[in-house]
Amino acid sequence: MVVLAASICTKGGKAVVSRQFREMTRARIESLLASFPKLIPTNTQHTTVETADVRYVYQPLEDLYILLITNKASNILQDIDTLHLFARVVSDLCRSADEREISKNAFELLSAFDEIVSQGYREPINLMQVRSVLEMESHEEKIQEIISRNKEAEAKEELKRRAKQLEMQRREMQKRNAGAPSSSYMGGGVTGYSPVSRFEPPSETTPARTASPAPSSLRAPAFKGSGMKLGSKKTRQAELMDALGAEIPTPEDISVPPTPVVAATPEPIRKEARGSLPPVTTESVHMIIKEQISLSLVREGGLKSMELKGDLNLHISDPDLARVKIHLSPPNTDLGNELQFKQHPKVEKFAPSKERVIALRDPSKGFPVGQALAVLRWRYAGTDESLVPLSINCWPTPNNDGTCDVNIEYELENQNITLYDVVISIPLPAGSYPTVSSHNGDWALNPSGHSLDWSIAKISPDESSGSLEFNVAGDDAGAFFPVKATFIGQGSVAGVHVSSVTQLDNNEEIVFSEDATVTAEDYLIV
Repeated sequence: MVVLAASICTKGGKAVVSRQFREMTRARIESLLASFPKLIPTNTQHTTVETADVRYVYQPLEDLYILLITNKASNILQDIDTLHLFARVVSDLCRSADEREISKNAFELLSAFDEIVSQGYREPINLMQVRSVLEMESHEEKIQEIISRNKEAEAKEELKRRAKQLEMQRREMQKRNAGAPSSSYMGGGVTGYSPVSRFEPPSETTPARTASPAPSSLRAPAFKGSGMKLGSKKTRQAELMDALGAEIPTPEDISVPPTPVVAATPEPIRKEARGSLPPVTTESVHMIIKEQISLSLVREGGLKSMELKGDLNLHISDPDLARVKIHLSPPNTDLGNELQFKQHPKVEKFAPSKERVIALRDPSKGFPVGQALAVLRWRYAGTDESLVPLSINCWPTPNNDGTCDVNIEYELENQNITLYDVVISIPLPAGSYPTVSSHNGDWALNPSGHSLDWSIAKISPDESSGSLEFNVAGDDAGAFFPVKATFIGQGSVAGVHVSSVTQLDNNEEIVFSEDATVTAEDYLIV
């Protein structure tokens, strides 16, 4: 087989992304793509079109076409298999198959295309190998990153030690100045001089660490007068505090029992990671349901906007079970007709007012074996508050002393979903650090974004709510917004589930497994 070019074009023949594997001029490929839509026959199930010189092997991709341009002597079966791999790569790299998303990921797509076809010939590679090549993980790079992190940690520890030593020297100087009376002559000329004990360097002891440093407005300045100065005069204290992660002890903090500060913010969940989700036992017929939710909640209450995208991938590992029908559960009544479905081009469309069944249009064929196939996609955009999985309320209350009491609480609204690895990030006023009085879960300061990151390992119907309270310097209630949340959940917000799977030949039910997850893409309270 010889693949001349792989392209993604609009239904009008305009190229969005195109990769030529043999020498071709731009005018030539644009001419071929412009003539392609005119050659597509109507009312036919074929996905190939031939001209006098080339053959088009194509597949609809929502509002676009993905196609291979080959010579007429090419093996059409291999071409179709290659086209399917190209389509899976596009679905894996792009969240949606629209022109804007394709253009945004054009560089990654072209790199993946080059891994699949080289000089016009198909390489022996699958989707997992393409992912591995694109990630370009390097063992040496990971080692260098670990070394760099260790050096950074050592530098921070050294900075803490020196800052503590300077602070103790400052206190000792204050004690000496307070204990030495000014010189004066009394009666017979006796001076008021009294000897001062010799200054001894402070011992190398570890400073007591507190859970929450005092607000910056209540701190004594770290350096005064003509002593040593770090950084610029305007922000020297704030920069020092940020560098130390807000852990320099003050005189007021020394007497407080030490409580360890939570470590760094958890890493954001990767697209393919399961986080802390419980494992799922995989059967020969396995359903993978993935949803992504983006929403914006108003701080006073109410839903500003919401978008939900989902897809159902079918993975069959037993060739004897390739000819099946998938029966979906009844749809969520709250969504009504607002949930938009799109089936794979080879899957039969849903019949109105009937049970939703996923089956191939050609009953004589079976689903692919040994690979995941996206058979169904859905989308919802609206402002129905009943679909919000997690509600978050943030209540800043300014005080008369220049500080602000902040109370933030969450509650699980969808009882069919369990959330894991939840992180709620609350911005903090510049240069201030919180004193947390009560909370569930864990919390940590995020120096990069100067925010308080509240982590909850699991939110389930049994433990559906929680709260956190802290006090911080500042009286601007708007400085604590927008509040952001990330999580990975088990379940489906749209209520899309598989009720049963039956064989086409005898309608016998088959044991299947289902793995339904939902992730937060942009979850904001503004």
